[in-house]
Amino acid sequence: MYKATIDLTDCKYLMELHERIKVGLHLDDGYGRNLDAFWDEINRNIPCNFITVKGSNTVAKELRGTVEKMREILEKNKQDWMHSKYPFDYEFID
Repeated sequence: MYKATIDLTDCKYLMELHERIKVGLHLDDGYGRNLDAFWDEINRNIPCNFITVKGSNTVAKELRGTVEKMREILEKNKQDWMHSKYPFDYEFID
């Protein structure tokens, strides 16, 4: 099982959030730094089957919608892979 952690603690800016995703998921510089690229990475490109997101309740107010969309993307990925031999799951720790 490959686990990854995205630490969003006290994140203030959108590009900072995507940089933390890049670091947490060990992505290369080709990561597109948007939610479509996030979906592509977790659904197709990384062998990660469990992601922990930390500190989402401490992000700047302007980023809360983005974090909620991240949660939706992670849930969709979980549902898509639920019945495969490579199940995926995630958790938010605040």
